[in-house]
Order: sequence, then structure tokens, then C-alpha cells
Amino acid sequence: QVQLVESGGGLVQAGGSLRLSCAASGRTFSMNLMTWFRQAPGKEREFVAGVSWRDGSPYYADLAKGRFTVSRDNAGATLYLQMNSLKPEDTAVYYCAATIRSGYVPVSVKSSYDYWGQGTQVTVSS
Repeated sequence: QVQLVESGGGLVQAGGSLRLSCAASGRTFSMNLMTWFRQAPGKEREFVAGVSWRDGSPYYADLAKGRFTVSRDNAGATLYLQMNSLKPEDTAVYYCAATIRSGYVPVSVKSSYDYWGQGTQVTVSS
């Protein structure tokens, strides 16, 4: 089992920045991928960015490239998402997800993940 707790959400003006954190506990030594998804009202949950827990390789959705940076702290089993140049369309609940499945796991697919956090709200005002 892996437990995930997100923090760092809030209200920010367009053009501002936020840094989200996701603290993992439990079987963190078995994690393969750790990822951020988001879900806006009335929309599907979508992939934002993730990282291979084994080698630190980052993965980004097109919506995140150039504005968001995903990083990890192995020692503290924490995943971060630095979000810059925020836009009103970035408003969503941001979820952290993790998988302990071995081998190839599609990073951007929701069904790849067995563990989810409770989410943190990000609201960007215009």
C-alpha cells in the first residue's frame, strides 16, 4: 500500500505560480511511477506530469511543457509540481497518483495507477 497526501494548492492570479507537493508513505520503495493528474469541473481527469521513481526521468503533457516542472525528493518520498505562468484554464483539482506495477506502465493513463491522493484545489483568477 502507498498513501499519498497533496498540499500546496490555493488561489492565485493569472501569471502567478504555485508549488504542489505530494508526500508518499508506505511501500514507497516499490514505486515505479509517481504522477500528477488534474480534473476541472465537468471534465475528465487528465495527465499533467510525472516522474519515474527509479531513475527520475520526467514526463510532461503538452499542457505542462514550458510552464510546469515536476521533480522528486527520493529521500523524503515527495513529488513536486512547480507551476508557473498559471492560466485560468489551469483551475482544477490536482491529484497525485502512484503505481508499484513493474515493467512498462503507460505514464499518462489513469488506469495505470493504483494509489491516489485526495486532491488539492488550484484556482487561477483572471
